[in-house]
Amino acid sequence: MNVALWVVAIALGLAFALAGAAKSTQSKEQLHEKMPWVEDVSPAQLRLIGIVEALGGLGLILPAWTGIAPMLTPLAASGIALIMAFAAAVHVRRKEYAALPINAVLFLLAVFVAWGRFGPYSY
Repeated sequence: MNVALWVVAIALGLAFALAGAAKSTQSKEQLHEKMPWVEDVSPAQLRLIGIVEALGGLGLILPAWTGIAPMLTPLAASGIALIMAFAAAVHVRRKEYAALPINAVLFLLAVFVAWGRFGPYSY
């Protein structure tokens, strides 16, 4: 189970770090084609979302890997689950129902990491 938690945390961490980096460095126009929801947020909000996602992604991997404040890993997983819940709400409001399965899978993976690292497989 520990290996499964590591695999999921690393995969989620890399995905969120890369997605967050894109959102925090690219313009709204560049992102709009792949992420139409960006038209609903200001450039500052988009940068903030990107930074939070990137930090959450790094928080899934680095604390546990380095042994420095490993309790941050399940907290990061909880934060990512919360981000996915809010993302799903945005997609429902915008009637972008095709995006909901992706949000649901990412939410469940983040909850799995949070459950495992807060609970029976904590550091």
